[in-house]
This record gives sequence, C-alpha cells and structure tokens, in this order.
Amino acid sequence: MLWLCVVLWGAGAQAATAPDFAALAATPRWQALMHVNPGATLRGVGTSYVDDADFFLATDGKADPEAELRATWRALEPAQSQARCRFPARYRFLATTLGWHESAPLAHCEDYLAWRAQMPIGQLVLVFPAAYLNSPSSMFGHTLLRLDAEPDPDAVWLSRAINFGAQAGGADNSLFYIWRGLAGGYPGQFSVTSYVEKIRDYAFVENRDMWEYALDLDAGEIDWVVSHLWELRGINFDYYFFDENCSLRLLELIKVARPQAPLMTELRFAELPVNTVRALYGADLVAERRYRPSKAVELEALAARLDANERALAADLRDDPARVDTPAFKAYPPPRRHLMAQVAYQALRLRNREGDRDPDVARKSLALLRVVQRNPAPPPQPVPEPAPPERGHGTQTVNLGVGRQDGRDFLAFGYRLTYHDLFDPLAGFLPGAAIEGLDVQLRLDERDGLALESLDLVNIRSLAPRSEFVKPISWFVHAGLEQTPVADRARALGGFVQGGPGASWRFGDLFPYVFAVARIESVSGTDPDAALGGGAEAGLAYQAESVQWGLHARWLEFTSQFARLRTGVTANVPVSPDNALRGECSHESWQGEAVAGCSVSFRHFFD
Repeated sequence: MLWLCVVLWGAGAQAATAPDFAALAATPRWQALMHVNPGATLRGVGTSYVDDADFFLATDGKADPEAELRATWRALEPAQSQARCRFPARYRFLATTLGWHESAPLAHCEDYLAWRAQMPIGQLVLVFPAAYLNSPSSMFGHTLLRLDAEPDPDAVWLSRAINFGAQAGGADNSLFYIWRGLAGGYPGQFSVTSYVEKIRDYAFVENRDMWEYALDLDAGEIDWVVSHLWELRGINFDYYFFDENCSLRLLELIKVARPQAPLMTELRFAELPVNTVRALYGADLVAERRYRPSKAVELEALAARLDANERALAADLRDDPARVDTPAFKAYPPPRRHLMAQVAYQALRLRNREGDRDPDVARKSLALLRVVQRNPAPPPQPVPEPAPPERGHGTQTVNLGVGRQDGRDFLAFGYRLTYHDLFDPLAGFLPGAAIEGLDVQLRLDERDGLALESLDLVNIRSLAPRSEFVKPISWFVHAGLEQTPVADRARALGGFVQGGPGASWRFGDLFPYVFAVARIESVSGTDPDAALGGGAEAGLAYQAESVQWGLHARWLEFTSQFARLRTGVTANVPVSPDNALRGECSHESWQGEAVAGCSVSFRHFFD
C-alpha cells in the first residue's frame, strides 16, 4: 500500500509540473520560431513555411506546432543536450516560459558560442536597395537586414548582413529564373555575410540607391533574431517570386524578435519590398530612416555643379589627367579645378568598378587625386534626397474610364497587380523605370459588348540616362495579349512578345529615348498565323511629381509584307497620393487603313 501511494504521489507531481503544451504552442513566440503561416499567404495556412526535415524534431512537426514543441522539450530538457546547441532560440523559449534555471546552459556549445561572439547586437536595420532592372531578382528592389555593433550609421565596417534569397543555379538565364521563381522552383535560404560586401554590390557595382530603416528593437529582442539565425543555417524554404520572397521572410524573422507586432495579419498576395517597409511603419517599428545614394547618383550630383564646358573638361580629364596642365584647365580658380578633378576621379572609378586592377587606371586615379588635394574644395553640398519608397503610390491599381475609338463610345475598366508605369505618380519611384505585371484591361461598347482589350503579362522599361560620364543601355520587354488591327478596320485578339535595346537621355524632368524593336505576334484569323517584325520607336517622357506626360511613335515592318505605325500621347495628373486622372490618345495606321481614339480614366492605387 505504501508503494502504491508513493507511485500515485509521483505521478500526480509529474502531472502538476508538466507543461501545457497546447497553450505554449499557440503563443506568438513559438508560432514565430516555427514560421507558422498565420494566413499571410494562401499556401499552407496553419503549417510551417519551412520546407526542410532537418528543421523539425517531430515527424509531423511542419504541420503540428504542438507535436514539435513536445519533441523539442524532450530533446532540450537534459543538461548538456546537444540539441540545445542546434536550437538555442528554442532553448531560450522553453527556459523562459518553464522557469529552467542553469548558470551556463549552452557552455558545451563551442561552435555556436564562437559564431555568436562574431555577431554584433547593437542595432537591427532593414536595408532597401532600390530597383535594379538589369537583374530579374531585383526588379522591384530588395530587402535585407543589417546587424550593427552600435547605432552609428557610418560605423558599418563590422556589421553583418542578413539576407534571404533563392538558391538559383548560375547557369539559369533571366527568363528561366523568372519562370521558376514564379512557380516555386527554387529553394530559399537565409545567409549571413559582411555588410561591406553588400554596399559594394548594391551601391557601387549595381548603382542602386539604398534606404536604411533602423528598427526600434532592444538588445534582448535582437538576440532572439541572432540565436534563431543559427537554427536556420542551411535550412530550405520554398521561394516564390511574388509572395514567399526575401521581404516576407524578413518579416517572419522580425516577428521572432517581437511576436506581437502586427506584421503578417493580412493576406499578402504580392509581397514587394516597399510593402515590407510600410508594414514596419504600420507596426511602429521604424526608429530612423537614412538615405545612402549610389556612386552613380553621387557622381551626377557632383557633376550637376559644373557648367557644360566644365563637364566636358572633366570628361577629358578622366581619359587623360595630363590635361590639368593645359591653359583651359589652369584658367579656372582652384575650387573649380578641385570640383572638375573630383568628378573626373569618381567617373574613372565608376567606369572601371569591375574586373581586375588595371595599372593604367590606378595611375590616372592617383594623378587626379593629387589635383584634388592641391586645390581647395568649394563648400560641400549634400546629395539631394529623393522621396522615400514608402511615400509612393500603392502597388496595385484599378482604373475606370470612358473613351471613343473608330466612331464608337466605350467604357474601360481594369486591374493591374503590380507595380508602376512611366506615367504613374513619380514620388517614391525610380525615374525612367517602369515595371508592370498582370495588367488586365476590359472594354464595353454597344457593338462588341464586353471584351478583353489587353492582358499584359510583363511590361518593363528601363530609361537609363546617358551622360558624359555614364553610358548605360536602355531596354524594354513587353509580352501579353492585345486587340490588334486587321483588315476592314476590324480588330482581333492576338498574342505578342516585343522588346529591344535603346538609349535615353535626361534633361531635367524630360527623358527622350529611342529603341530598336523586334516583335513577334500571332493574331486570330490572320494569315500567316505568326508574323515577325522589326523597326524602331522614339519618344519623350516627362516625369515630375506634379504631372507626367509622354508621346511616342513606333514603326514596324513585318516579314509578311505589311507595316504598322502607331503614335500616341499620354498625360497623367495625380490628384492625391493614391489617385490620378489620365488621358490618352492614339493613332494606328496599316495597309492604307487607320484607327484613332482617345480616353480619359480615373486610377486608384492600393496595396
């Protein structure tokens, strides 16, 4: 009888001290550590975003946070457990919630402690490198986190960059990368690298402005992020270009620091970097914002202080520093010489930013620096700060309009999933850049009823201005369905892909441009079924914050012995940050026939 009482007492004591696993598994911190989808995306709601068996200790841990918690408790409870070395953030969670008290619970975890000692915990910063159209993974910009030893924006030499990206093969071309990225064909992983390397890649090599948002997190909250990063080493997630991407994963990581923050409470059909910034502001997590211009922007800001003759002389100095001995250069006062030599030096370094060290470039650089040093500098002028990305319009658009074409009135309405065209309100966006995806336009008139006017799958334009100091290539690509003119002034729905390289320039807010154009189209009911054409396009785009307008002309000659000329003009007037009025007129002629039309529409932007 005494033995039975002892057994019953022991069982009762164990039951009294056993954790309430169901309650603990439902806490925001455990849900964040497990990366449970709370409904932020449509795939796998209630299960973990992690797609790697090595992350879970329970067989069904991905789908059952409670089962994973029970397995974690069993593995981490014994002192000197090696599982503690694998999951230090989970151990902290259990020790905090269950009252485990050990003086040095991870003292046996030498690898983790050595790695942990290299990670600064003074400040956590979200970094937003602006759009880079020459990389399909960065067309909408990018986001990463930076760990600083102290909250000093200039003391980043020992900072660490936290990045999430697709593990794509180096041999994948751009179109294949986009297709696999949309379909979830790549795994994604977190990585921790030197932040200085990122500055070089983004601001110097790719010429991207960078926005830095210091987060309002204390050292204890940041420590959660660091210890959890150790748990994520080499762990795979699914990667989807539109939603489960770098920006969404960083929100998940920040929720580990502050689980109660309302960062993933809404469905995020398309998670763009700018939406991540807005989410942080909405959760009151941004303590400070800082702008870091690219080297190209710094160069153009410096060159803008020169007149036309000085700019031409600076370009000559870049190619031949010996021109500092010419009368033309010596005629200028020392501060102007300093400025021209500084522009020449920065232009030389920017033009030779990649590749192995060139002794001739090094010699020229040293000669120009000597000129800079022996001439006094004029008063400094900061680089003008553009509107930050979060000030821009919403990333989705609906429009409603009326118009008249070929003698018929029509109603037009449409929806665009993302993101920005050349004539949308400019504030917060890269001038001369347009990225559109899934733009559906419908038209209703009395003869044809409701019909699909166009479906743009992708429409990207990069007007990269050329100057004396930089010579980038502009380009565009456009693919989808549209109503195409055919015989007898009729129109038929056809598929097309078109694009080509070009050049553009900038004069204040005006962007003139030219493109070579190649197009292949297939229009229902025409002969031949597919037509290949080539030609050219020229246009002007005016981009100011108060108004945007443009005009263009495109000539295409097709192999099936017909030609087409399309001209158009567009004007856009913002009436509020997320609303605009737009007017458009176009004229298209082919084989002796022509169609003209105009429309006016109201556009509303939202996230």
